[in-house]
Amino acid sequence: MEPITLTTERLVLRTLRPDDADAVYQACQDPEIARWTSVPAPYTREHAADFAGQVSAQGWADDILYNFGAFTRDAGTLVGSIGLVRLGKLGPPDHQAELGYWAVKEQRGRGYTAEAGLAVCRWAFADLGVERMEWYADAGNEGSRAVARKIGFVMEGTLRAKIVHTGTRRDCWSGSLLPSDLGLPLATPYLPFPGE
Repeated sequence: MEPITLTTERLVLRTLRPDDADAVYQACQDPEIARWTSVPAPYTREHAADFAGQVSAQGWADDILYNFGAFTRDAGTLVGSIGLVRLGKLGPPDHQAELGYWAVKEQRGRGYTAEAGLAVCRWAFADLGVERMEWYADAGNEGSRAVARKIGFVMEGTLRAKIVHTGTRRDCWSGSLLPSDLGLPLATPYLPFPGE
């Protein structure tokens, strides 16, 4: 798939380019990003160059991983990265995807990540045929959970030993978002359990 650009009221979401590597490198020096995400630690300039170049381009080319850099519309400042992984793309299609993100330390608390996440989810539902969006974060990552809730994710619980991070299995929080949660149609009929 060819990379696309999404715009919101305050942001431009586009694929990362090699000239974004320095901004990505600077952002990923924040120990909180390494603590809660799968970025390598220590995070080197080579990691940033690879992520902003080959990794982002290859994911789009393979049509399974779509990484966006989130930039302010007015100044073009990097505020974070948001990615979407299509689940089941290599096997039988199940129309599910997973959303992940990180925010630049100095840009947190402004609602940028939720704004970007909502735009990516709407795009995935409308253009990729996604019918269920999943979100996972290490249990205790209150910032990520707050963003997911602001987007509209419904919290589903704690999954034991779901995430492997720095060689350790960790519990994670999980949530889901359906097109109907955003007022969009759902292609496959959904029959919720009446007891919930």
